Order: sequence, then C-alpha cells, then structure tokens
Amino acid sequence: MPHRELAWKGLRPQWGTCGSVEASIFSSFSDKPQIYLKFNGHYRSKMALISLESPFFLFSLSICETMNWPTWKSKSKTMAMAVVMLLHLSVSLEVFCFASHADRVVGLPGQPNVVFQQFSGYVTVDEKKHKSLFYYFVESEADPASKPLVLWLNGGPGCSSLGVGAFSENGPFRPNGEFLIKNDYSWNKEANMLYLETPVGVGFSYAKGSSSYMTLNDEATARDNLVFLQRWFNKFPQYRNRDLFLSGESYAGHYVPQLAKLMIEMNTKNKILFNLKGIALGNPVLEYATDFNSRAEFFWSHGLISDSTYNMFTTVCNYSRYVSEYYRDSVSPLCSKVMGQVSRETSKFVDNYDVTLDVCISSVLSQSKIVCPQTQQANESIDVCVDDKVTNYLNRRDVQEALHAKLVGVRKWDVCSNILDYDMLNLEVPTLPIVGSLIRAGVRVLIYSGDQDSVIPLTGSRTLVQKLARQLRLITTVPYRVWFEGQQVGGWTQVYGDILSFATVRGASHEAPFSQPERSFVLFKSFLEGRPLPEVF
Repeated sequence: MPHRELAWKGLRPQWGTCGSVEASIFSSFSDKPQIYLKFNGHYRSKMALISLESPFFLFSLSICETMNWPTWKSKSKTMAMAVVMLLHLSVSLEVFCFASHADRVVGLPGQPNVVFQQFSGYVTVDEKKHKSLFYYFVESEADPASKPLVLWLNGGPGCSSLGVGAFSENGPFRPNGEFLIKNDYSWNKEANMLYLETPVGVGFSYAKGSSSYMTLNDEATARDNLVFLQRWFNKFPQYRNRDLFLSGESYAGHYVPQLAKLMIEMNTKNKILFNLKGIALGNPVLEYATDFNSRAEFFWSHGLISDSTYNMFTTVCNYSRYVSEYYRDSVSPLCSKVMGQVSRETSKFVDNYDVTLDVCISSVLSQSKIVCPQTQQANESIDVCVDDKVTNYLNRRDVQEALHAKLVGVRKWDVCSNILDYDMLNLEVPTLPIVGSLIRAGVRVLIYSGDQDSVIPLTGSRTLVQKLARQLRLITTVPYRVWFEGQQVGGWTQVYGDILSFATVRGASHEAPFSQPERSFVLFKSFLEGRPLPEVF
C-alpha cells in the first residue's frame, strides 16, 4: 500500500534560528508511522512512534477521542497518536527555539537589507562573580544549516572582537557615518560567524565588581571562553555538532590554542563535545622572543632604522628583552636608550601595524599600546584619525539597544579596554607547543601573516612554523610557492603534512581581512574546505 503523508507546514516559521519548519507523518497503515522534521527545506530527523501499549499512547489516544477525531481513530490508532505527537513537537520546537530567539537582532540601525539572521547578547560564565561575556553571531548568507561554525577572537589582550573583527575586518558590515555598508568579502558568506568580546571587561562584556578585572590571565580567559561556548550551545543546540573552527589574530595566538587545548582535553575525558576541525591564526604571538625580535630585521629591511640602530637593536637590547623589562617596571637605562633611538627613527607617525599606510585606524593603534608599549603610552594619543566610525557607531544608544548590549561600570564602549589589569607576563609563555599538541590530535592549523606588519612580522611566524614542522617530523606537502587571488599574487604559502599551513597575505597589515579583504577571503575559504591555496589564476 502506498505511503500516506500528512504534513503541517510552517509549524513555527522563522522562529529564532529554526527557520521554516515542516512536520510530516508517513505511514503505510501497516507499519509504525514515522515523523519527519524538515528544517529550511531539508529533512533533518526521523522519529519512530512509540508502542501502542505505552502509557503515552493510551494518554494520546484518549485525547484524540476527547477531541472527537473518529476518522483518525477508525483509520489507525497510531495515526491518532501521531497527531498528538505533532502537537507535542510544536510545543517542543517553540521551547527549542526560544532561548536564542530572545537574542535575535531584528535589524541594526542603518544596515542594508540582508538575507541572513543576526543574534547578540550575553552568556553568563560565572554566576558568583556575575561575569557575562557579550557575543555577536551572524548566520551564513547561504545554507546556514550546513555551513561550519567559526569563532573569532581579537587580541590585545583586551581588544574587542565586535569592534575590530566584526565591524572592521571580516564581518558583514562596516560603519560609514550614520549607516552601515555591506562588506562584499564578509566571512559569513562561507561560515556562521561568532564574535566574542573576551575577557570580561572588554567591550560590552562585564562583571559586577572591579575585582574581576584585576585578576585576569590566560588561564582564566581560556576557562571563561570554554564555559561560554558550552553555554552558547545551550542557546543554539543546532550548532553543537557542527564543524567548528577557531580563529583570531595577534594575542589570539594565546587565546585560541589555549581554548582549543581545553576543548580537546574535555573531548578526551568525555564523549566528543566539540567537533573541532581547525584553527587559523593571523600574525599571532606564539613565542614572544622569536616573534618580537624579528621586528629589528623588518624595520631595517624596510628602511625604518639605520644600520647602526639595527646593530644596537640586535646586540645591545633586543625587543623581547625590552618588553620583559617593561612589564616588570624595570626598564634598564641601556634598553631605554636603544628603544628611544628606535622610536625616533621609526617615527610615531608610521603605523607599525602596516608600515605602508598613510592613515591610521584607531582600533589597530589601540592594540599597539598593549603589545608594543614603546609606540603608544596610556596617556598618549597618536591617533591621527579624526573620526573613529566604529566607536561612534557602537556608542549610539539605538545601536546598543538593537544589539541587546549594555554598559556596566564604564561610560562608553571602547575598542580596547582601559579597565583590565591583565597579567602581561603571560606573553613569555610560548603557545607553540600547544599548537603542536593540537596537530597531533588531528586539528588542522593555519598560520597566516600580513606581510606589512612590523609588530608580529612574517619572518618570525615563518621561522616558528618551520620549527614546529621539524619537531613533528612533518614532510613538506606543498613547497613554498605563490598563491593567487584573481589574476594577482595573493601571497606565498607552504604546507606540511597536509595539516600545518603557513601563508602570507601580500600587501596586508596586522589585520589582514581589513587591509586585504579579497585575499583574506580566498585564504579563509580554502582553509575551511581543506584545499591548498590557488596555484594558478
């Protein structure tokens, strides 16, 4: 006998992230009926109905009889029960979607029309200390139900993934006066993008009581980020088993590997909780001595310092020594003299994050005061940009209301926090060994470098990737070569063991997606797909 389909279409259309839902019963009137749920036009689950003798069935049947559905009853008792099961599913779907529905962003002030959904709000990571982290989540433009989930973290430590990552680099919009303009190379074209303001005290993230801002370090940040993800999945359970990638730049070279390490440890102790596939790090701090000391060669090779200053910078006091002394409040007269000479020659009017830029971006320079203390002191402003569009936009009250954001303990939203007391000696703890452990666990790793960045130059990152490949005994699977974006050279790349990749982004700054959005998008797409970067155009 042919199967019969009874469908309730649009059960909860466009409710939260559920999208369009159909619930259907298929039955041959001889077998148990099957309930299928269709999300956004695709069947996602099948549910066999329970036994005729079960208490639930007897209860369901009595309801059907009370509701006077004799036709159903005469056809099949199981079909009658199926109707009630669908009603039950309707309620379940409502509960399932409601947790994220409260965070749905109906629309941002001044935004263009878009086809994807946005969400933002808070996840509490510590009830006792009232610590809540703020997130901004944009679903993929096309088929979000099948695209991977990518968590993006900016560095600092203390700089905002919302203001820098989402609204300056790879998010769907960029502020332009009173309006938002579409970013044609937004990463949500290929993935569901989750931006997290971390640690607590950054951006809209907050705690009640200043003590929570005084004891911050890498360990606490990684722990809070892990709790955030666990609880975020409670809001968005449909993403729990999705392919997951972690990404970020600068000090995220600490954030991302340490978070990934905790995730792998949790997966090992328990059943698989995080479907972690890979991490991507842009101009990252991985081993501060190698990373920081490579800037002397960068300055010299780009004509920013003289031969004599280069010699002092490499033999008398290198940059890693200066940073170590600086964060211990014990800068020696010798290092002070050398760094004074370096600063005079490089000039405060050169953007260290992109030595070719004529104008500065305040979000970039705000990060430099932390990672590069000699270029910008806390009481010194070297921002020559009159209008910070991101800061102005995110400080608008209507924008904050649309984002479900609030200011707690601060007067305004800042690109980088000025209330944190982060343990900057964590800089000296290398995360390269953690990256190695992730590779051994089967996690793909991409290290990429904007080649105009003098803060974490490509030469240091390339050296560290080569070092790691030797330690892991990975063979070269893609020899060092150019890669293309369109008909232009996008940069250079090398791959080891088909699991560890290094790439440069030609003409890019410390924030590659900001300064070279097209090339960064090609890089991102290739990484998600596990393909080598284009070899020809």
